[in-house]
Amino acid sequence: MSLAILALILAALLSCNGVVVQPTCNLKDNCNLGDNLLAGASSASESGDVSADKLESKIASIFEDKVNYSLKLFADDATTTILEYQTANLSQLHAAPPGNYTLHQMEHLSTTTMDDDEAQEVEEDERVYLYNIGRRFLAITQPFDSARNPDASSLCRRQMHQFLNALDNFDLWALKMHDASGKINSGILNGNINQPGDFDQCLGIQQRMKDQDADKDQGEDSIIRGQYCLAYAQPVLPHNSKRLQSFFKLIQSHGPFKSEFNDPGHRVPRYSLINWGLCVPSGCSARDVEFSVAEFLANQTASTGITFNVRVEPQMCQVRDLRPWDRNTTWAVRFFVLVLAVAILSSIYDRSTKSQPKQNAWLTAFSLDKNLRWLFSTSSAPGDIEAVHGIRFLNAIMLIFSHKSMAMFFNPYNNRTAMSESLGQPWTVIGRAASLYTDPFLLFSGMLTAYSLFGRLMKQQPIRLKNEYISRLMRIVPPLAALILFCTYVLPLWGSGPQWNLVVGHHADICKKNWWRNLLFIHNYFGFSEMCLTHTHHLGIDTELFAVAPLLILGLWRWPKRGLFTLLLLCTVGTAARYYTTIVNQLSNYIYFGTNIQRLFRTADYMYSFPPHRSTVYIMGILLGYVLRKYQNAKLSGLQLRLGWLVATACVLASLLGPAPMGDINYVYNSTHAAIYAAFAPIAWCLFFSWIVFVSHNGYTNKLTKLFAWRGFQVSTKLSYAIYLTQFPVFFFNVGRRRHVHHYYNFVSIILDTNEFISIFLASVALTVLFDAPFQNLKKLLIKRPSSAKVANKDSADPSRDKQDAATTPDSKPSSTALLQPQHPHSD
Repeated sequence: MSLAILALILAALLSCNGVVVQPTCNLKDNCNLGDNLLAGASSASESGDVSADKLESKIASIFEDKVNYSLKLFADDATTTILEYQTANLSQLHAAPPGNYTLHQMEHLSTTTMDDDEAQEVEEDERVYLYNIGRRFLAITQPFDSARNPDASSLCRRQMHQFLNALDNFDLWALKMHDASGKINSGILNGNINQPGDFDQCLGIQQRMKDQDADKDQGEDSIIRGQYCLAYAQPVLPHNSKRLQSFFKLIQSHGPFKSEFNDPGHRVPRYSLINWGLCVPSGCSARDVEFSVAEFLANQTASTGITFNVRVEPQMCQVRDLRPWDRNTTWAVRFFVLVLAVAILSSIYDRSTKSQPKQNAWLTAFSLDKNLRWLFSTSSAPGDIEAVHGIRFLNAIMLIFSHKSMAMFFNPYNNRTAMSESLGQPWTVIGRAASLYTDPFLLFSGMLTAYSLFGRLMKQQPIRLKNEYISRLMRIVPPLAALILFCTYVLPLWGSGPQWNLVVGHHADICKKNWWRNLLFIHNYFGFSEMCLTHTHHLGIDTELFAVAPLLILGLWRWPKRGLFTLLLLCTVGTAARYYTTIVNQLSNYIYFGTNIQRLFRTADYMYSFPPHRSTVYIMGILLGYVLRKYQNAKLSGLQLRLGWLVATACVLASLLGPAPMGDINYVYNSTHAAIYAAFAPIAWCLFFSWIVFVSHNGYTNKLTKLFAWRGFQVSTKLSYAIYLTQFPVFFFNVGRRRHVHHYYNFVSIILDTNEFISIFLASVALTVLFDAPFQNLKKLLIKRPSSAKVANKDSADPSRDKQDAATTPDSKPSSTALLQPQHPHSD
């Protein structure tokens, strides 16, 4: 096994300090490479001396017979296969010119020129010759024996025995199995330590067991299939040797993410582990492979003090699955086919009745034509806060970049160390401040809720909270439920790869158990490690804050001074709580260079997904909505505008550039730095955008506010919820399918992956027109509106007027992560 070379390098380093590695066993015992190399060489030499005379006369014939026999197995028509066949022995090689023969002619030649004894002698010579070649070849690249486990099944032992014998005989299937396992490569000091091997070649192997073994097995057990296992190994150093630590620092690429052996790896990459692909017979279990790898590495590092923690998870051992879909998957596919069929039928009805004076709104709710017209319409309702759309687009794009930069660390690169050195710079704050980009969505969710409710209160319109909650659920639940269903039962069937079961299959397994938490919007309380679709945690936070927002808004409306004092007090408490929690639990809301994976999960569980800690910016949004209603058409002097822009600019620079040094490759975690960032960066970041919304809504425009108010951002707003939902499944789909090691060139080429952006866009459009928009249409038909909205409802069948239709209710507001509403009319 090729991990031996890495282990030998480690042993050599310690040997420089006086430690001697003692060889312990032979080739087939998973032991020292050097011994095997010498043993292989000496054995080959001895055999060569014994059979030199025979081999000298027949070497050409043996080799050509073996080549032609292999070609015969793959020939479609033996009679048309022409080979250049040279003379049968060395004496004829010099006496006669080469001739061309078909396979039939070669067989005839061999049978007419050799008697039975001679043929047996040649066969024996061939066996000895190939065995000697095999010994030399396998002494360099040792085969992996996965049946070393004392508890290994008899099937595993028999399949492994047949594999090793076939490898000695140079059988093609055995060579493929050996070749498909990962091999040590150049550049390990540049981070080229993860070797996935050849996934497809491994899974493509099928070989019948020998007759005497096949009789003991039934069905699938009588066939040896290639099984791909991804093994994880973490070296443990014996002492604080500076030379050895420097060596490991380069192997682990300076550790931009520091992971422990038992950290969950489905959401954040376990960057410190060595990932190695192994191809073994299908009869061996993950436990068998784990035992053999651990024993192998222990033998390689004997007497050095270096140890390895090894794990092979059952889900990371894969064979080609030819089983039919299970019942749940079948029903999931039928459901999506049914939805698509309903959309097509609705579109046909929409087109066929377009000339009629009035269409049935129920039958056009799922119309693709209608929903696509609405989706790509750039018209806005009167009083719409247009700058919101551009701000949300900016933060959504930054969030995609941040999520992509996290996903890229799952992929194997042959220059990971150089990649880490290039990314260990302060400018990478752009991709490290992911939590910062989600705060404006909470801000605008609170703002639009307050803006709408205060507008109704000012006009003395009734507020039906029951309808508001139902309206919200009808908007956010159908796309979310469709995504959970798709990622749980359909997506796992769409691909395969070395890490597929980690980043796709494992998420599906969690969703099969915990999907109900997402639909109840309580999943953010159960921790990231067991959360179905972890990126949807923001839905839980925003929905819970939305549930209590009407109480805060009504309190501020009825008792302005006491309500204002209460909201400011809650903001202060939330800020202090973030600071205190970060200090006490050693958290970090900023992904600094060398972030500990356990710290990231603790941060997500104790602060990032906990609504009281995220409520500060939501309350700021409520206050902003109140100000926009109470101080409409506010007059500001030139001095006030300049001072406001100065403060806003200082806030955005402080929040974005302040933590930049934490991205440096030599940064050491400081809890005070992390606490200041967690407490004040969200406030400063959201103050900047609050100022832009306030001045633009009151008519004080400049180039920046006009850019944010561009009408084209209306489309991105309608797609924002679907983009938020689909981006991580697309990222993990590509991570799971990655077969081979790639080369890192630069950050821009990795982040700006055109194929991924197109996939996210198309998936978002499909989710929006099949689930988001249709259920919004149904919601408008089911929930009665206040009388002031009747004019807008007259044209509810026209998608270009859908925004005006919801103008008096908060269900037109966008939700937190780009999230909730594809439409944002805010006027009454």
